[in-house]
Amino acid sequence: MGKTPKLGSRGKPEETRQEILDAAIQEFATEGVAGARTDSIAQAAGVNKALLYYYFGDKDTLYKATLETVFSGLVGHLHDILHGPLPPGEKILTYALSHFDYIATHREYGRLVQHEMMRAQTGKSEHIQEMMQRFFKPLLMQLRQVLVDGAQSGVFRKLDPVQFAVSMTGINVFYFISAPIHGDMGAGDSFSPERLQVRRASAADMLASTLFEDADRGRKLAASVAEKWESRFQKKQPRKVIRK
Repeated sequence: MGKTPKLGSRGKPEETRQEILDAAIQEFATEGVAGARTDSIAQAAGVNKALLYYYFGDKDTLYKATLETVFSGLVGHLHDILHGPLPPGEKILTYALSHFDYIATHREYGRLVQHEMMRAQTGKSEHIQEMMQRFFKPLLMQLRQVLVDGAQSGVFRKLDPVQFAVSMTGINVFYFISAPIHGDMGAGDSFSPERLQVRRASAADMLASTLFEDADRGRKLAASVAEKWESRFQKKQPRKVIRK
């Protein structure tokens, strides 16, 4: 059931705009661009369709705004970690765990990225290049600098920063992409607190094993960081978890 439509109220523009965006994120993540319906978005947001067009103009503009919202939310948080005072080893591990938990607690993010990457492969994405330039290229440059600094100080192995970034992202992303088959493999609910805890620790251990010059020391640090992270995560209330 949708909300009772606001038949044209523009008295709270930021609140109304955010309600439309929240509804659009869920619709685009579930149905993709082609299948998403502005009628459904308006109904879920509790506004009439004319008000949706007033704020966003058309469906494509609204879709672009959803991409900007989910990408900026993730990237802004990761920028803060890379700019922070942590030493390189703990910084990279914290970065990886933060990325993991963002996907875990923003299920729509993973689905939107999947839809957009599939569109990009067929040449139908009008926005992916802009998103990469605005959000991910600056983030990759920061990440590269941390990896280079860590290697120069002897903490990290000398490796290709871009390839490591791809591998680190893949470790997290594939877990959630493959989540629907985990139950059939006897692994249980991929999003249960217990399974997420196991996966965090495993991913951190794997990254440390390949990244640190002293692999044993790196794995001990990874276990410590994952344990602290788990304690912090348990105290947080997820913004929203969608199970469809």
